[in-house]
Amino acid sequence: MQPRIIFMGTPDFAVSSLDALIEAGHNVVAVITATDKMGGRGGKKLLESAVKKYAVAKGIPVLQPKNLKSPDFLTALANYQADLQVVVAFRMLPKAVWAMPRLGTFNLHGSLLPKYRGAAPINWAVINGETETGVTTFFIQEEIDTGDLIFQEKMNIGEDESVGEVHDRMMVLGAQTVVKTVDAVAAEEIDVQQQDHQQASPAPKLTAENTRINFNQPVKKVHDFIRGLNPYPTAWTTLEGKKWKILKTIPHKEKHQLEAGTIITDGKNDFKIATSDGFLEVLELQVPGKRRMNTRDFLNGWRADQEFGQFI
Repeated sequence: MQPRIIFMGTPDFAVSSLDALIEAGHNVVAVITATDKMGGRGGKKLLESAVKKYAVAKGIPVLQPKNLKSPDFLTALANYQADLQVVVAFRMLPKAVWAMPRLGTFNLHGSLLPKYRGAAPINWAVINGETETGVTTFFIQEEIDTGDLIFQEKMNIGEDESVGEVHDRMMVLGAQTVVKTVDAVAAEEIDVQQQDHQQASPAPKLTAENTRINFNQPVKKVHDFIRGLNPYPTAWTTLEGKKWKILKTIPHKEKHQLEAGTIITDGKNDFKIATSDGFLEVLELQVPGKRRMNTRDFLNGWRADQEFGQFI
C-alpha cells in the first residue's frame, strides 16, 4: 500500500515537488502551508500561497496553522494518520510535528549538505562563486539541517547564471529527488548517512545589510554577488543617498587608478562601475521610482544635464 503522506510547503519551488508526487500516484492526504496574508496594492488583496492554490485545485485538504505547537493543530494533524511527512520550503518544525509519522519526516534542501545550511542556500552558493550545487533529502532532527542524509543529486552552476535560473533548474531536480526519496522510504530501501558536521557552512537569511554591494572587491566577486541576488531580493547600492538596484552585469578585469564605485558612461549604451581590479559592465538595473530596465533604455531616459557621481 502507498503510504499516507502529509506535504508541507509554501512557495512555487514546493509546488513542483507536490505536483511530482501527485503525478507519480502517491497518496497525499493533506497539505500544510502558510496562512493567508493581506498584500498587493494598498494591502487589500488576500494572498494565498502557491502550494495552497495548487492543493485546492487538486481537491487536497489544506491546513494553515499559525502555531505549529497548538493542541488543535496537532490533533488535526494526527487525525490524518500519515505514515510520512514531506517538507519542501516550509518553516522549522517542532518535534511534536516531525516525530509524529511512523516513517518519519524528510526535508528537501537546496544544497549539498552539510554545505550551506540555512535559509538561503541557493543564493549563497551563487554569491560564493560555486560551480556546483545540488539538492539533498534528509530526515529532520532537532537542529536545523543536521539530519541523516537520504539522497543527494548534483547540478552545475553556470559562470554567469543568476540565482533565479539556478532556482528554476533546481526546482525540477528537487521534485525528481522527492519522488525518488518517497519511493525508497516506502519500500524501506534506504541507507542513510550521517552528515560530516565539520564540513558545514552557513547560508543565513538575506537582509538589507548583507545584500548591499561592496565595490571595493575583485570584479568577479562583485559580479557573483549581484547574480546571486538576481532576481530576488536584488543587490543594491546608493547614489546621492538614493537606493539603486544592480541586477545583471559582465565583469571585466582591468587595471585602473579609479576609486571603487566610480561610474563611467558614454550616456548612450555603456555604463560601467569601477571595482578594486576592474569594471562591471551593467546590463540591467533599477533606479528609484522606476521599473527594472536594460542599460540602453535607462540611459535614453536620463536627462543630458544630469551627471553621475559615485556609488557608495
